[in-house]
Amino acid sequence: MTETLSIITLSIAGLGGLAMLTAAGLSGWRGWLDLQRLSIANERELTTPPPAGARIELADLKERIRKLEAIAAGIDL
Repeated sequence: MTETLSIITLSIAGLGGLAMLTAAGLSGWRGWLDLQRLSIANERELTTPPPAGARIELADLKERIRKLEAIAAGIDL
């Protein structure tokens, strides 16, 4: 009877340990997936072109700089 009880106790302890390892592994996997999702989201933000309004404003600023450089060099436009 004691041998059966010890086998049952060891089996339950083994299953409990396996459950804890599985839970820890699953938690780590979810964390890794969240990290990859964040990385992909940041990469998309970096590769997304600026909106058209920003490009027009940038072109306008470049034009102003070109005019100011021409004035500084003494060239009439």
